[in-house]
Amino acid sequence: MRVTVRPITPHDLPEIRAELITHWHDTRIWSLGRCHQADALPGFVAEANGTFAGLITLNMDPGGWQCEVITLSSRATAPGIGATLLSAAETHARTAGCRRIYLTTTNDNSRAIRFYQRQGWRFAALHKGIVDRVRTLVPDLPLLGHDGIQIRDEIEFERWFMNDANLD
Repeated sequence: MRVTVRPITPHDLPEIRAELITHWHDTRIWSLGRCHQADALPGFVAEANGTFAGLITLNMDPGGWQCEVITLSSRATAPGIGATLLSAAETHARTAGCRRIYLTTTNDNSRAIRFYQRQGWRFAALHKGIVDRVRTLVPDLPLLGHDGIQIRDEIEFERWFMNDANLD
């Protein structure tokens, strides 16, 4: 199976919106108490044999010294899609001059937590109760997530770069 990763183009928007709705039930994604319009963010699309296979969206923080991964999703069409997309985001951040790349996932998402650790990302912070606070603004956020676990917190993961060398 041939897998390619390329930057998002306007042509990708229908597929991106469908992917966001499938995985997050919205195109607005909350992270660290901030709302991101994910279908308007830069990022990368993975294709397997010319078919949409995954998505990663990114947000450069003010000052450009760090980059946040807002969404990462892959379809089960080929193994390694998520890792390939995450690697593309790391390369993009490093090339853009970022010293740090980071992301969050919710406390219920044990599959993602294990995945990020396997990719060499490190725990950076636990943001206790942040989803509860966002839920006051967005009451339709689900209370329960994977395996019936109550969604309350975000876990932040990070990778650091210095002079093109990873400081993990």
